[in-house]
Amino acid sequence: MENINTMEAKKQQEIINVLKLQFAEMEEKEGRKKTFHIETFGCQMNSRDSEKISGILKEIGYVETDTEEADFVLYNTCTVRENANNKLYGHLGFAGKLKKKNPDMLIAICGCMMQEHEAVENIKSKYRFVDIIFGTHNIFKFAELLQTRLISDRVVIDIWKDTKMIIEDLPNDRKYSFKSGVNIMYGCNNFCSYCIVPYVRGRERSRNPKDIIEEIKTLAADGVVEIMLLGQNVNSYGKNLDDPITFAQLLQEIEKIDGIERIRFMTPHPKDLSQELIDTMKNSSKICKHLHLPIQSGSSRLLKIMNRKYTKEGYLDLVRRIREAIPDISLTTDIIVGFPGETEEDFLETLDVVGQVGYDSAFTFLYSRRTGTPAATMENQVEDNVAKDRFDRLLKLVQEGSAKSAGRDEHTSQKVLVEEVNSQNPELLTGRLSNNILVHFKGDTSLIGSIVEVYLKESKGFYYMGELLDL
Repeated sequence: MENINTMEAKKQQEIINVLKLQFAEMEEKEGRKKTFHIETFGCQMNSRDSEKISGILKEIGYVETDTEEADFVLYNTCTVRENANNKLYGHLGFAGKLKKKNPDMLIAICGCMMQEHEAVENIKSKYRFVDIIFGTHNIFKFAELLQTRLISDRVVIDIWKDTKMIIEDLPNDRKYSFKSGVNIMYGCNNFCSYCIVPYVRGRERSRNPKDIIEEIKTLAADGVVEIMLLGQNVNSYGKNLDDPITFAQLLQEIEKIDGIERIRFMTPHPKDLSQELIDTMKNSSKICKHLHLPIQSGSSRLLKIMNRKYTKEGYLDLVRRIREAIPDISLTTDIIVGFPGETEEDFLETLDVVGQVGYDSAFTFLYSRRTGTPAATMENQVEDNVAKDRFDRLLKLVQEGSAKSAGRDEHTSQKVLVEEVNSQNPELLTGRLSNNILVHFKGDTSLIGSIVEVYLKESKGFYYMGELLDL
């Protein structure tokens, strides 16, 4: 008997097929294909969701364009920080003007911001020209929502509070032919006090490992050599399965797949990054030498208020064990400045961690108050000028550390995955090392998608200039 996920996937595919015929008739009548454009804000999970929506639109019969002057425009939103919300409203203002010129234009909004009641109500009242609104849990229903809008000629709003469904067997449009993201889990159970993600992405639910393995085998057969395993906290993978397995065990199975040469993952949480995972990375020939390990704050006092479930000392011990096992690993991190109640002493603890770890790079953020999170109502909100001063001091130290670590592979030969023609100089190719650093070098475009040996001639801080070695 088919399970509910399989039945739903078949239902959606049938709707796609109906729309495909409908759009073929429109194309013949109008003498052109309908165009679409997607603007994606936020994380790699959102980017992966946009690939799925793009795949559905292309199968229906749309063609992609790089401008919002399209027949169908979709905004895939983020709500982790306030500026992401403001970006959307800016785009909607522009889209509204376009729709006045082209009343048949369709505008849709999806993603994390649409899981917030206040945001949806604001759009309903101020941006009444929006045609489709849906959230994070029902991306797979996109074709059905589009069909409903075309039939009913009314706004379609479909927001789910949560779901246990995982639907993956639908079209998707990979940005690269040779690398792909693979969702291994959805949702988050951590409830960090500053973070809106658990409220908009729902509870953790892991995909069946057999389904993940089959998807990756299919990708490998299609020429994919690098995969990025995606989840809000990949270390929690497998805990809620009927037959639990660990993330490390999943990695060990993926490594056996022929054709896959590189394995990346985002994002692990320090609180449950196991020794088993460290050992698996150490013994792997495919897992990339890069680990993104968010610290958020170096103050154990603040970490407790943030509900991060580790201390400064525990984090530094974890870094020590990782570096002992994998000396050439690249470590990157996330850091929040100006969290409510942060004192100068707390901030100095953060600077101390940055100095001790020596990150290759860090994503630094000014604290952004998100309505609905515990931190939003905390007392002792840090004044903007104080937070900005600390942010500048932190950024300076991070950049100094990055400069020190940047050139450590200079004058060595390294394997590089060739990704594209260089955007600044068409005579160069751009590729990526295992540790995620970019390399620019001369080479033929036929090399794109392959892994080649490159001599790193000169470090330029955040990238290398290289020379292709004989193939």
